[in-house]
Amino acid sequence: MRDLWWNLSRATGIVATVLAVGALVWGLFFSARNTGQLRRPNWWLDLHNWLGGLALIFTGAHLLTVYLNDNSGIGLVQLFIPGTAGTGQWGITWGVIAAYTFAVAVFTSWPRKRLSRRAWRAVHLSSVGGVFLAGIHAFESGSDATKTVFEAGLLAATAFFAYALSVRVLALIARRRAR
Repeated sequence: MRDLWWNLSRATGIVATVLAVGALVWGLFFSARNTGQLRRPNWWLDLHNWLGGLALIFTGAHLLTVYLNDNSGIGLVQLFIPGTAGTGQWGITWGVIAAYTFAVAVFTSWPRKRLSRRAWRAVHLSSVGGVFLAGIHAFESGSDATKTVFEAGLLAATAFFAYALSVRVLALIARRRAR
């Protein structure tokens, strides 16, 4: 049973990170208006929101399975309060902060109209930092951090993000030049 919780915590963490990167990439494509003509823009926005919600659900499942794993040494305090995992455990701290940024980004998307556009955008863009911190969390705390498959996956996620970010930045530059 001990290995079950360990394997589930690894799996849910990996899936949560992949979904968060997917939500981030689709959000950048959507905001760059670079989604093509096959699907309507609201379909892309729904996909972005769905991926973000699933990333948050899997993050919650990751937290639960880590807590249920007796060998993790992680209790409720360490799960919810950054910096309480002990010395040399900065990876856990980055994971806690990443989880909070995901939650804030997802939960402020529904009452979006109640926030100013500038405030919503600042809060929502904090999820970019959250995805970055999730990657650091996985690298520092993950048991597979030294494996080639993990490193290749991290490199692929970074490449997808870099591509989507460059598309978004180029779209911003083109819009500003058009004005």
